[in-house]
Formats: sequence, C-alpha cells, structure tokens
Amino acid sequence: MFRKSIYDDGLVTDGWISIDPSDAGDIEKVFKKNIHEGEKELMMAVLQDAVECFQTYVLATKPREKRLFQEAEDWILEKNSDWFFSFENICETLQLHPDYIRQGLTCWKEAKLKISSFQENTAGSPTLVETSAARTSVRLSKTA
Repeated sequence: MFRKSIYDDGLVTDGWISIDPSDAGDIEKVFKKNIHEGEKELMMAVLQDAVECFQTYVLATKPREKRLFQEAEDWILEKNSDWFFSFENICETLQLHPDYIRQGLTCWKEAKLKISSFQENTAGSPTLVETSAARTSVRLSKTA
C-alpha cells in the first residue's frame, strides 16, 4: 500500500523517490504511517512490561522486586493523568478499555494473594493441588 501510494503520486522516477522538500504533504505521506505504527508498538511494549512486572512480582519479598511491582501497580491504577505515556492514554491509543484491564488485574492479584496465603497457612498439611487461578495471566487484545 505504501509503495502504491508513492508510485501513484509519481514520486518515484528511475527507482528513486523524489520528494520536493518544500512539500510537507509528500513528506508526511512517506513517513507518517511508519512513525504512528512505531509509537503504537512502543506503547504496547510499555503496557506489556507493566503487566509483566505486575504479575511477576505480585508476591515479591525482595525490596527491588517489591518496588517494581508497586511502580507497575501505581501506574496502572493512576487515573486522569495527562502524561503521554500514562496507562489511560496508552489504552485509549491502542483502543483498549483501561477500567476492564484494571479490574482483570485486580481480580487476578486478589486470587494470587488468596492462593499464596492459603498455601502458607497449610504448609504443614498434606500437599494441595494447585488451582488454575495460580497460573492465569492477563492477555491484552484489541477491542472493537
């Protein structure tokens, strides 16, 4: 599609892209799509890292790991931030529902803490079978 646009507009001659430097419209056509896709990929990476830190360190005991979890949780739960890479702005850009993701992560955390607490309280008891909630994870996908 990108090449078709360039060829249709007569911007390619003899295998070279010729753009008039004074025509911002041509430059925007060539680069805007790639820049926008790159921004979305970066936002998805930031969101994915936060969710991974949240899930990996939810039961952390080491100070560094506790801090990573707390930073991820604070970032996810923060509302009404005008920061470009805020949780809500990233979700809006990626067409995700921030409250739905928050709710899912909160439920996941509560289940994980209950299972951990139960396992600690029954340490001297016979071995219990792990439930599937201990191995669940939240997957991000576009809606709409």
